[in-house]
Parts: sequence; structure tokens; C-alpha cells
Amino acid sequence: MENLQSLPSLAAHLGLDLVAVSVLTFGVFYPRHRRRELVPAYLALNVALFAVVAALARGGTGGGLALGFGLFGVLSIIRLRSDTVQHQEVAYYFTTLVLGLLCGLPGLGLGTAAALAGVLLAVVYAADHPRLYRRDRRAVVTLDVVHREPAALRADLAERLGEPLGWTVREVDYVRDLMVVEVRFRQPEDGERSSDATRPSRTAVSATRSDRSRTIAPRPPHKETV
Repeated sequence: MENLQSLPSLAAHLGLDLVAVSVLTFGVFYPRHRRRELVPAYLALNVALFAVVAALARGGTGGGLALGFGLFGVLSIIRLRSDTVQHQEVAYYFTTLVLGLLCGLPGLGLGTAAALAGVLLAVVYAADHPRLYRRDRRAVVTLDVVHREPAALRADLAERLGEPLGWTVREVDYVRDLMVVEVRFRQPEDGERSSDATRPSRTAVSATRSDRSRTIAPRPPHKETV
């Protein structure tokens, strides 16, 4: 009889969880990152965690310990795969976990769970907004030269990418004369790109000047002999 009375509450919490994870996945994540392969992962992880939390919470004693071990295992799997998943995608993973936890706990009221889920969605929406640091980029660059001075490396990166905000040298190969650098840079504006594109290079300017200053000696008249 008690289980029958808890079914409407369970259905309401499940509906809240589905709405929250759908807004996170289809309203925030996919329009910004276009990673279709991560959409079922987020949805399945969220719903599975909701089911586990709801079942353990209604199963009696020992549920908290089992839930703790389960969360530890899930987070360990995500951490092991962090070499192929970006940090912002790990943040979405963690958000789906927390949403499943909030909505799956029966002792938490529906209004409280909805308010906490709304705050979490708002934070993720603002923290990953495209207009926030929209010019900042990150790239791994392989240079065909080894710079020994930081000033020379900064100038080279600025010429290739844009104003560097910081970098980390991953590899230096003196045999092949190259270095691998992970650089965080600020992408130039469109006006700066157009001015750089229309600005003649030093080589072109010197070549033009030399062409202008070059004098061509007149040819002597050709005499025909009879």
C-alpha cells in the first residue's frame, strides 16, 4: 500500500528529471557543441542514476553505502575517459549525475528539487555561454623550429595564431628541430584579420622598391651589314 502511495511522487520526480536533462542536453549542450554521440550517454546516465537512487532509497538500509560506491565507479569511468572527452563535456557529465541524484531522492520535496535543478541549469547555461570569452581558443601546435627564448616563442605564436595568453611546451625534438606547444591564445577580430591580410609583407615591399629603383639600360641600335 505504501509503494502504491509513493508512485505519484515517483512519477512526478521522474518527469522533473526528464525535463531537466532534456533542457540540458537538447537545449544547451547539443546546439552549442554538436556532439551527437554524447547525447545518448548523457540521457542514459541520468535516467539510470535516477532509477538506482530511487530503488536504493526505497529499498531500506544499506542504500546509502551502495549509492556511494556506485557514484564512485561512475566518476572513475568518466575520469579514465577524460583523455578523449573535453573538460566542458565532463562538466555536462557531472551535471547529469547531480540532476539524477536531486530528482531521484524521495526525501527531497518536488519544489526543492525543481529549484535546485533550475539553479544548476542556469549556472551551466551561463558558464558555457558562447559569448563568454568568445575569442579565447586552445590549440596544440607543432613548430618547425626550437625557440630557446620565451620572447621569440611568443612572437612566433602571435604571428601564427594571435595574441598568446599562455602556453605549455609538451615536447622538444632537437633531432628533427621541432617543438610541440599547447597554447591558449586570443583570436583576432575580423577587422584585425582584414588589415593583416591587406598589409603588404616586408619582402613584398622591398621587392617593389627594388623594382622601382632598377634602371634598364637601353639596347644599342642594331646595324645591318650588307
